Amino acid sequence: MPNGGKLSIETSNAFLDETYCRDYLDVRSGQYVLISVTDTGGGMDKETLGRAFEPFFTTKEAGQGTGLGLSQVYGFVKQSNGHVKIYSEPGDGTTVKIYLPRLLREGAPAPSPATEVPGAHAGETILVVEDDLDVRAYVVEALRQLRYRVLEAKDGPTALALIRSVDLLLTDVVLPKMNGRQLSEAMKARQPNLKVLFMTGYSRNAIVHQGRLDPGVELIQKPLSQAMLAAKIRAILDAGK
Repeated sequence: MPNGGKLSIETSNAFLDETYCRDYLDVRSGQYVLISVTDTGGGMDKETLGRAFEPFFTTKEAGQGTGLGLSQVYGFVKQSNGHVKIYSEPGDGTTVKIYLPRLLREGAPAPSPATEVPGAHAGETILVVEDDLDVRAYVVEALRQLRYRVLEAKDGPTALALIRSVDLLLTDVVLPKMNGRQLSEAMKARQPNLKVLFMTGYSRNAIVHQGRLDPGVELIQKPLSQAMLAAKIRAILDAGK
């Protein structure tokens, strides 16, 4: 952040389910302690993001950095049997999420996610807007398994071209062409009673403090589990009934 900015550090407990871990062969499902570090810097494009953990890779000029910082983070996380994930977009800063296996007190049972996963009521339709193809495919599949009717779009303009009433908009906060907040406002102009759930890889505090969303909006953080999605969506759809 050469011109200054905000650095947010947050901690929480997290659960990585088997569906998420299928895409990461060295990650075991279970309970983790999550450390999220978010900055308001320039962010990274997809090419840079793909090389972020490589030793000695850096976008800085000679003498300004060695490119060893993130590779060292990756090393100690893997040595601890953990997992690390970066969420970043050009111009929108970066969040690094570090998952370390959670140590429970001796004799204490490990908490587990809810076994009952609430599904759809008849005819409920959800529009999923996400520019990452892999994430969108996972979310769409998870929702269809819960018996929701699902429409999908890669960005705001594509979503707005789907002239159809939906029960809930599930959209990423950071999108190309128009962001999730702008999309939700445009859709609510057509459908005032539309319910909206935002999703993001960035931390909630960072998203709110940077003005991308208002406090109190419904937000769910990546990585998403099917149980987490199901419970959150059901709570939003059932509110006010």
